[in-house]
Amino acid sequence: MADVLQIAELSAQPALVHGFSTLSLGSMRGGRDGRWLTPERRRFARSLGLDPERLTVAGAVHGAAVARVDEPAGVVRGVDAMVTDRPDLPLLLTFADCYPVVLFDPRRPALAVAHAGWRGTAAGVVRAAVEALEREYGSRPADLVAGLGPGVCGRCYTVGAEVAARFDSACVRRRGDGYLLDLAAANRRQLEAAGVARERIHELGACTMESLELASHRRRPDGTRGACVAALRCPGVATGRRARVEPGDDPTDGGDQG
Repeated sequence: MADVLQIAELSAQPALVHGFSTLSLGSMRGGRDGRWLTPERRRFARSLGLDPERLTVAGAVHGAAVARVDEPAGVVRGVDAMVTDRPDLPLLLTFADCYPVVLFDPRRPALAVAHAGWRGTAAGVVRAAVEALEREYGSRPADLVAGLGPGVCGRCYTVGAEVAARFDSACVRRRGDGYLLDLAAANRRQLEAAGVARERIHELGACTMESLELASHRRRPDGTRGACVAALRCPGVATGRRARVEPGDDPTDGGDQG
């Protein structure tokens, strides 16, 4: 597995830079001394040709709040999604089983990233991100291209009855005394309900529980985190991306929550 994974359909968008880190780059959790710009995050940003000094990080709290980002802001606390229309302003989310979601409007252009665990998904975080793009930049949901990065898959994610009851039965199935929750399917349904075309929603298809090269809180609850970075390209500027592009159908808590 490469240091950085990408969704082929998003990589085909010339105005978008995106990537999902693997453990070969180290943990993307913020420093325990309060430093948000760690050496690992610097290395990740540079691997995509992005300036790490311009990173803005979502201080995820497993909710549905969205922040508009117009300039580098360090850490934006209390939000699980961010939107921007500014080029060369990379947005970073950490994850360790929750799904990082990238939304891109090629017409505007504009960008959103969202951190979607079960709580955020139940609260409607990706719907809120679509609505923020509409509200802030006049984006039309039908124009958006969406990508779901690595997350715990529906074969591995066991939840109790209270959590299962928060989701449509199409995304849940019984297993023994518990339930299997397909968070990717739940977020796809939410995106479609918000007006994003089904054929414009893509998945990396990598499960954090199944892959030892991805951070997973359930498999290894030591605080290790992966990260998603996405940014709009400056017009006419190519990045020095050195990432592997993964086909979309390949099977395989604070500012640092997964």
